[in-house]
Amino acid sequence: MKPNSTRRRLLGALAAAPLLGPAAGLAQPTRPATRTIASSGEAIPLVGLGTWITFNVGNDRAARDASAEVMRAFFAAGGRLIDSSPMYGSAQEVIGYGLASLGRPADVFSADKVWISDGDRGRTQMDTSRRLWGVPRFDLMQVHNLLSWEVHLPTLFAMKAAGQLRYVGITTSHGRRHGDMERIMASQPIDFVQLTYNLVDREVEQRLLPLALERGIAVLVNRPFQQGALLDRLARRPLPAWAAEIDCTSWAQFALKFVISHPAVTCAIPATTRVDHVRENLAAAGRRMPDAAMRARMATFVAGRG
Repeated sequence: MKPNSTRRRLLGALAAAPLLGPAAGLAQPTRPATRTIASSGEAIPLVGLGTWITFNVGNDRAARDASAEVMRAFFAAGGRLIDSSPMYGSAQEVIGYGLASLGRPADVFSADKVWISDGDRGRTQMDTSRRLWGVPRFDLMQVHNLLSWEVHLPTLFAMKAAGQLRYVGITTSHGRRHGDMERIMASQPIDFVQLTYNLVDREVEQRLLPLALERGIAVLVNRPFQQGALLDRLARRPLPAWAAEIDCTSWAQFALKFVISHPAVTCAIPATTRVDHVRENLAAAGRRMPDAAMRARMATFVAGRG
């Protein structure tokens, strides 16, 4: 596998493996396992697709086509949930371009965010986002980094009641505002939270993930690779032979399996520019998963104590 820093190169897909169909000589991948959204019972695949940085390619036609091919490979491998935000530059428009190029797949699970301090302008921003995606409504709308959540959540609950979106959530990243998130989770009837969790950033294991299970709140995980920094670090060491016991063939799968095997996690949303990486990520949600003992072994190994 090439150095993991290439995961963050915006035009990496142009030099990736063949864009359509499985790589030559490889068997068709196992379909990704799913987990149910507690508030509805709907099942979604354990691995989704993030778009922070990777889909912010502006009007570059070649880069937009590369993003569309990543989306094509994502859907072909059984993926559904794509996450974005008005904060992500041109990402929403690039998603819309990709969905249109692919004939608007009916099974896309659209997750976006409201990110504006003025509550009166929230609906306008969300409608603009919806038009950029080209979807009739969003499946999930989240308050991005809790910005003006006191104003936006009542609006989102009203939209859900009116059938204008299906699920309501809140997000944070980089380990910020966990106390505020905990209080909202304990007091508001939200369907989803989105937070940072990976083999190194594990604070959410203490309160937020147990509370999500207790309250029946679905969990999206951002930064499962620390935007590539975790994989860059792990690449300096060989993948342990015992990783084969959970069907890991790469550090990316090792890191993802640790995240999605947590019983509170509904879906991880790694971002990528490469077709081969999106297939690799979806494959991590298939076949054998680590149990509690294996998860502890994985964390100890990454911490350098194993």
